[in-house]
Amino acid sequence: MSGHSKWSTIKRQKGINDAKRGAIFTKLGNQIAIAARAGTDPAMNSALAMAIDKAKAANMPNSNIERSIQRSADKSAAALEEVMYEGYGPGGVAVLVEIATDNKNRTLPEVRGAFTKNGGQMAEQGSVAFQFARKGVIRLKGISEELQLKAIEAGAEDVFEEPDNGETVVYSAPNDLANVRDNLKSTGAEVVEAELTYVPNAAFEVADPETVRKVVNLMTALEDLDDVTNTHTNFEIAEGTNV
Repeated sequence: MSGHSKWSTIKRQKGINDAKRGAIFTKLGNQIAIAARAGTDPAMNSALAMAIDKAKAANMPNSNIERSIQRSADKSAAALEEVMYEGYGPGGVAVLVEIATDNKNRTLPEVRGAFTKNGGQMAEQGSVAFQFARKGVIRLKGISEELQLKAIEAGAEDVFEEPDNGETVVYSAPNDLANVRDNLKSTGAEVVEAELTYVPNAAFEVADPETVRKVVNLMTALEDLDDVTNTHTNFEIAEGTNV
């Protein structure tokens, strides 16, 4: 890994989300159940439609998807709570951890343990989150000037290329995500993924290979927790750093 690699890119390259199939389905199921609270019809609920698309891309069985949708209407099921934990990793990188849990008393110690065991520490609510902005992120298969023009015409706020992945990454305003995605699909662009995420306002470049390794270990440990639905950091590998 070298040359301004971001955690989102590293995560995809490392295949973290493919390491534990059962855990992936748990995470995706939680995301679907939470999205379904706003309506169980994906045609009328764009957040649910995107959560289902993400689950299908991970080969989650339709039966699992249906159970997750119905979970939102099951009064006997343990209620899921969305929580955001904040912290700092090795070298001072900022970290956000999105959680969906039915038991914070179980989840909080797990998250704290991942931080402390990997050279990080948790922080007070709001002390880290201000360093990030909520954005819609759409990944398109392929790289070309034509794709960039399509993205701009579709309403994108920003577009950049990831040559290592062979993908074009499109940013949108949170409320515009579904429209921009649908506009791109209508042009024939192949949407790999579309989701709401947190984007750092500024990159925190790390040049020391040992610190890079420690940051990646921390983020991997957080990703491996069943109740974690997503992780975000402002960490980037400085150009020319070999790890």
